[in-house]
Amino acid sequence: MRALLPCRPAIEVDGVAKAFGSHVAVESVSLRLKQGEIVALLGPSGSGKTTLLRMIAGFERPDAGRVAIAGLTVAGPGVFVEPEQRRIGMVFQQGALFPHLSVQANVAFGATRRERAAECLELVELGHRGAAFPHELSGGERQRVALARALAAEPEVVLLDEPFAALDATLRESLREQVAAILRAAGASALLVTHDQAEALSLADMVAVMQDGRLQQFGTPEEVYERPRSRWVAEFLGEANVLSASARGGSAVCELGSFAVSGDLDGPVELVVRPESVAIGHAARRGADAEGRVVARSFYGHDQVVTVELPTGMRLRSRGLGFPAWHPGDRVRLWVEGPVSALAVDQPPALAPTAR
Repeated sequence: MRALLPCRPAIEVDGVAKAFGSHVAVESVSLRLKQGEIVALLGPSGSGKTTLLRMIAGFERPDAGRVAIAGLTVAGPGVFVEPEQRRIGMVFQQGALFPHLSVQANVAFGATRRERAAECLELVELGHRGAAFPHELSGGERQRVALARALAAEPEVVLLDEPFAALDATLRESLREQVAAILRAAGASALLVTHDQAEALSLADMVAVMQDGRLQQFGTPEEVYERPRSRWVAEFLGEANVLSASARGGSAVCELGSFAVSGDLDGPVELVVRPESVAIGHAARRGADAEGRVVARSFYGHDQVVTVELPTGMRLRSRGLGFPAWHPGDRVRLWVEGPVSALAVDQPPALAPTAR
């Protein structure tokens, strides 16, 4: 990858918007991607994430706002740089390799120098497959070749559009780990579009969560998962127990006890507690003051998810080790061992501030 000036973001998006007729696909989104950083653009189908990626790539013209790559404005008022001149590398869902060219020729296509293709094939650990053709490769190998081809042009940024979606679950998990390692080894700045929460949280340095064309939250995987800024973000990113509570003076009281919250919250709030933060046992621990009855259990070997009903009828889910085994009818005590996030009731969707 070509060295960039430290002060310049790899990608800079300011107030970008795009509509198709009456449908607003992207609404005033601002985003920064640092050099050498992997950012996941995460959202459900129709959230606008692919449209945003296409505007960064130059496949769509924004209706408003500005896009810059390595400090150079490539889209904005009176400015539009064609995709092939933006110094980006693209990796698509199906790889999009040339079927009539060998692996070596595919990677060499657009390479900045003769030896670059061989370097990138070695980087993705496919140097021994240079003479093969795409139809002779596995799905994972084709995607690694596509990544090598994107890196061979020494782009400023690499854009990945659902690159693992067409693969089976086992291969998808192993390949995303390989791709993350390859991108970091290359020092690449990368933007990954995905609808897979586990993929975004495990692979990226930063996660941008989109809904209905708007950026709802931007932060590290830990921040967006443990401290969601809205109930929608909390429930989209993973399973969540949501409890009604009352906040005053920096504390919120609910059926599981009292928890520290922001002093700005006062009155009705919702507390978000992940299942892995809900511990259960036969005896009270650490001041646990909630008792319940096991009503369901799903066993996965390495772990289990237990549903517990409180005396009020509220049901909570607890995820923990696969032992000891719990069964419907067991009486248990509950307590929280993990982060609790507090949200004001009926708060409007929280827009993330412009990142950096």
